[in-house]
Amino acid sequence: MLVLSRKPGERILIGDQVAITIVRIGPNTVRLGIDAPRDMNIVREELCAEKSEEAELVSHRPTAPR
Repeated sequence: MLVLSRKPGERILIGDQVAITIVRIGPNTVRLGIDAPRDMNIVREELCAEKSEEAELVSHRPTAPR
């Protein structure tokens, strides 16, 4: 893992198509702005974990007899 220090307004470039801007730094949060192509999927990690848990629950749900 690469760990960088940045100040508000500074950017991090990832390849040629993604730029992350530090918008604001608060006492317990950092607000980021992400410039990326529209076809690139950007999702917060906790949302992926929720989707995985929901999918697992659905797959283990008993089906009603016909």
